[in-house]
Amino acid sequence: MSRWYLPLTVLGLGSLGVLFGTDRGRRALERASDFLEGLPQEYSAWMNMTDREIAEIQSAVNQIAESLGAGALQPAS
Repeated sequence: MSRWYLPLTVLGLGSLGVLFGTDRGRRALERASDFLEGLPQEYSAWMNMTDREIAEIQSAVNQIAESLGAGALQPAS
């Protein structure tokens, strides 16, 4: 594996040079940057949806437990 370090390093650095040095590469980096900027809002929306789903599941489990006479279950902390 150690004989591949230098060729892989040269290939990686050459690829970065092409990425940063060409218009197409800069456009690709700009698109990637735009995509990454939108992720926090999407992640926040996903977390809110997940929290609602978990609350609904907990409510359904509590209803089942009450119908079986076990009482309401407490969510894990």
